[in-house]
Amino acid sequence: MDFKYVPTTCPYCGTGCSFNLVVVDGKVVGTAPFQRSPVNEGRVCPKGSYAHEFVNAPDRLKTPMIKKDGKFVEASWDEALDLVAEKFAQYKGEQSSVICCARASNEDNYALQKFGRCVMQTPNIDHCARLCHASTVAGLAQIFGSGAMTNSVSDLADTNCAFIIGSNNFEAHPLAGRRLMQAKKKGAKIIVCDPRRTPTAKQAHLHIQHYSGTDIALLNGMMQYIIQNGWENKDFIEKRTVGYEEFKKNVMQEKYSLENVSKITGVPVDDIKTACQWIHEAEKTTAVYTLGITQHTVGVDNVRSVGFLQMLTGNMGKPGTGVNPLRGQNNVQGACDMGALPNVFPGYQKVTDEAAVKKFEDAWGCKMPAKIGLTIPEMLDTFADEPEKLKCLYLMGENPIISDPDIAHVDKALKNIEFLVVQDIFLTETAEYADVVLPAVCYAEKDGTQTNTERRVQRWRKAQDGPGESKYDWQIIAELAAKMGMGDKFPWANASEVFDEMAALTPQYCGMNYERIEKEGLQWPCPTCDHPGTKVLHCETFAGMPDGKSVFAPIEHRPPAEQTDADYPFILTTGATIWHWPSGTMTRRSESLNRDCPTGWIEINEEDAAEMGIETGDIVTAYSRRGEVDVPARKTPDIKKGVMFMPFHFWECRANWITNTPYDPVSKTPEYKACAINVKKKEA
Repeated sequence: MDFKYVPTTCPYCGTGCSFNLVVVDGKVVGTAPFQRSPVNEGRVCPKGSYAHEFVNAPDRLKTPMIKKDGKFVEASWDEALDLVAEKFAQYKGEQSSVICCARASNEDNYALQKFGRCVMQTPNIDHCARLCHASTVAGLAQIFGSGAMTNSVSDLADTNCAFIIGSNNFEAHPLAGRRLMQAKKKGAKIIVCDPRRTPTAKQAHLHIQHYSGTDIALLNGMMQYIIQNGWENKDFIEKRTVGYEEFKKNVMQEKYSLENVSKITGVPVDDIKTACQWIHEAEKTTAVYTLGITQHTVGVDNVRSVGFLQMLTGNMGKPGTGVNPLRGQNNVQGACDMGALPNVFPGYQKVTDEAAVKKFEDAWGCKMPAKIGLTIPEMLDTFADEPEKLKCLYLMGENPIISDPDIAHVDKALKNIEFLVVQDIFLTETAEYADVVLPAVCYAEKDGTQTNTERRVQRWRKAQDGPGESKYDWQIIAELAAKMGMGDKFPWANASEVFDEMAALTPQYCGMNYERIEKEGLQWPCPTCDHPGTKVLHCETFAGMPDGKSVFAPIEHRPPAEQTDADYPFILTTGATIWHWPSGTMTRRSESLNRDCPTGWIEINEEDAAEMGIETGDIVTAYSRRGEVDVPARKTPDIKKGVMFMPFHFWECRANWITNTPYDPVSKTPEYKACAINVKKKEA
């Protein structure tokens, strides 16, 4: 028997935990602790414990497939790529679009965005950060000059007060939650703001249970009370910020008095006062948030408001403080860094900047569109409503028929695509719509890198061969480019060569290579080969800002795009569970995870449930202005009256049948976290 451990990085959430893959006779059969990781120190959550179970699932894609007469038939790689190359050649330019993947490696995403820009000549390049943390990238960049987490995961354990808003760490990022509990054991106060009494909220000293969509009102009220009491950090404000007086004038309005804010948010005045006092008394306060803040039509303003609270109190640029968005997917940070976005090249170099355009045209040896392209919501809108303008999509590793809002709209869009290519490890629900399906290898079958929520670039290492004829994503892309006459632009022999090309063009990564990140990874920015990486951003200056100072601005509370009424009297919010991960493509093929959480549910406040005669286990129909879905009910005291919750992982009871499509005007992130619904008990 041949037995070995292969260290790698978890393919699930953005925390970036490491573990060993257990390999017996060339096959991955389990996981084991990897103690050296500075992120998780050998611990893992349930998803990490069973991250091997989907790898050898019997329905892994093994060969290319082409749809003929409405049915998929197996094809050779030459046949499939010849067809794709022929079709793609007809759609070059703005008729084509590319969706990259936050689950794939940095190398894969770099390759695909380069393919889109160089070969397809399209500006329409995006990935699923659009649906989660695009508001973070845009919001933090506006006020700090960088859209990344300011501190480190281990740093969370060194705070004196954790202000957690819109984030259920214990389920979505358990090992980051562990660090917060380490801080709690050392005496830190824990404040959790969430409409649900989540497992995270149950560990808090103070649970602020506000209505979904009232975050700005809550934060403005808190900041007014801090200023009224003279608790603002005047020295930090004077030396390191601009725009304070206009900001102050806005938050000091009577409508943001604690009495008025209490009416808007449903939070008792004394709870808001207590939170402010604890933040004031703490030497160091860290702010932590996730999708409960970002997935709103005011997502960018929500993010900026969290930043303002930290600026106001001087909790920036030192350990135990900062603004710390925990990324939802394993490589959503890296995919953004790689330029898998319609407005930037790798390293956030703007596609509208002449110098940046010239830099990449010279490096890649091709002309490219120097304009901002369509985001994912805009792509789907165009496919659905103006298909004559957008006809072709190359989609890698995403599953929008589950993950995007208003599924009826997504279904219409996918059916309208003239030519759809899906590259994935399984025949997903979205892949069923494809004209060609290309089989890729998974994280356990490739070398590569991913970048976690704290900007740490870490290794994947190949532990087994992929199934059948599956190939590396970057390899498929390079071979397709060669079929289209541009193979010389994609000359790589291995993943390390892809990384080296990327790093040479990406300022944040240019001091990195595989040798330097071999052991524990490095946190960007890492500008030179002798730079140790950066644990805390903005220590002395906000380097991305023209004058090195962060920017305050007035922000007004605005309600969600859709309000409740007599026909739709409840607010629906959505989120993750500890057992599953976005569309369930991988976790629902894990026997252990699926056994513990086999299907979805809708949480209903026990008073609301009693009024409707609904008991736990009853099948109810949840419906909105967009559609309806049947789902088991859970009656609970742990959700605010008038609010309901559904997890978003489950095909058979998809929350996104009823979620809403309006999106933030800046980030274009849809409003998953607040829409108007109703429920009725389904007749037996």
